[in-house]
Amino acid sequence: TTLSTLAPVQRITDIPVFQTVTAMPDILGLQGAGNKRPANLFGTGENLNYIDTSFAIITETVKPKGDRLVVGMVYNQSEPQSVDAYERLNDLAAKLNIRLEALPLNSSADAQLVIRSLLTHDIDAFFANPDNTVFAAFETILKNCNDNGVPVFTSESGLVVRGAVAAYGADIYQWGYQSGAQAATYLKNGSIDGLQLEMVKIRKRVFNARAAAAHGLTFSNTGFEEVGN
Repeated sequence: TTLSTLAPVQRITDIPVFQTVTAMPDILGLQGAGNKRPANLFGTGENLNYIDTSFAIITETVKPKGDRLVVGMVYNQSEPQSVDAYERLNDLAAKLNIRLEALPLNSSADAQLVIRSLLTHDIDAFFANPDNTVFAAFETILKNCNDNGVPVFTSESGLVVRGAVAAYGADIYQWGYQSGAQAATYLKNGSIDGLQLEMVKIRKRVFNARAAAAHGLTFSNTGFEEVGN
């Protein structure tokens, strides 16, 4: 089950549930009495520590047009992981003397209107928060930002393949593979012995050469792996 369908774990107790591409239970509000996760919940999750590293890429590569860097983002108010990421980045931006301009985007159908509104705030860069609405509306977000000369950064390598400039984060395929391997072990053995909810293991720094060049940004010889085309 993915981030958008994790709620059923609160109702399903008689079979194992293997989560993927979502946060750990404490972030999702799935901790029960004694801060324990549901006993039948396995697979892989993520905390928000990687967000700091991803956001820092912007400060290392983008020069502000004004006195300080202005970064825009949208977040989904109905997704706990998205709200938590926004709150974490808001605190981090204040510490880094960055102005964070954020607007709620709860439906991909509203993406163009919201992104165009955000762009009127003269942002220097856009951070694509890894939530379902951003994933669904990414091409709309990307086109509007690119048309206005605003580079898009993120914390998910798959969005870099789709045109974002750079990221530090998990690869969605590898993340799913890690969860799938657990599910396969259960199906093979018919037992949950030895299985546990894990942190996603594979994270990497990646950049899209075409997107970077379009915004005059360089990542060669910086430890970033090139992806996309």
